[in-house]
Amino acid sequence: MKHWIEAARLRTLPLSVSGIIVGSIYALSNPTETVNTPTEVFSWKIFGFSLLTTLGLQVLSNFANDYGDGVKGTDNADRIGPKRAIQSGAITPQAMKKAIIITSLLTLLSAITLIYFAFGQSNFVYSIFFLVLGVAAIASAIRYTVGNSAYGYRGYGDLFVFIFFGLVSTLGVNFLYSKEVDPILILPAVAIGLLSVGVLNLNNMRDEESDRKAGKNTIVVKLGGATAKKYHFFIIISAMLLVVLFAILSDYNFDQYLFLLAYIPLTKHLITVYKNQDPKLLDPELKKLALSTFLLSILLTVCMISLISDIIVNLFLGGR
Repeated sequence: MKHWIEAARLRTLPLSVSGIIVGSIYALSNPTETVNTPTEVFSWKIFGFSLLTTLGLQVLSNFANDYGDGVKGTDNADRIGPKRAIQSGAITPQAMKKAIIITSLLTLLSAITLIYFAFGQSNFVYSIFFLVLGVAAIASAIRYTVGNSAYGYRGYGDLFVFIFFGLVSTLGVNFLYSKEVDPILILPAVAIGLLSVGVLNLNNMRDEESDRKAGKNTIVVKLGGATAKKYHFFIIISAMLLVVLFAILSDYNFDQYLFLLAYIPLTKHLITVYKNQDPKLLDPELKKLALSTFLLSILLTVCMISLISDIIVNLFLGGR
């Protein structure tokens, strides 16, 4: 069990649910024109299964990454980060392959349940669209490093993370509640997507040399370490600016800028990366950036809600 928990990489899980939290609380704090109260648009079932589906997708991605890099020999003695399950021999490739299949099926089942709670037996087109989206997310999580045409080996991993853990998680879950797309929510969705890409970029910066030797052509390998560091600054700073722009366009009051507290660890992170000369020392920064993104999502959602206590009381007394 210990080895399976390590293979699931628990430190990545808070990051994966950041978009779900922001998209859900935005729906809670912004009822649509067709409803009268926040409790009519928010659903605990949608929230719960959204979290479950996203966590399943993240664990699946981690298992598949362990399997793909393990059987290809990318995870070897040259790798700087912690040893993976297959690399260390703690889990066999056959067992990991079975785990990938089981996790895929459970994630798909969770996604189907989520779609049913969101749309019921109506909105057939929406149901089919989200089902296709769910299948695509599962397939993408597996194909990141698995197979001869794994897109993670061609530098497209950043795009997958940005789309599914930024845009889809934030905008998608909000649509499940509201059945609408609010253009202004694109700003925090893009921001969370960029911060998620930042975590992957750190991982790739850490593993640049071993990835290059193994033929894994990540963005970092293609750009080179120095340029990849500039790329990292760009995506993190852009994310920070987009959240501020979201607050300005949403007419936040002064006390609603509490989310700026999350910029303290983000700024310290950028300083650490700027000064770094040893890729080994980047490994702790993965966890710090992931948790900083999660903190930002929590603080931002708190800032979204006025009369927080009243809404929470209503949810527990009359929420679905």
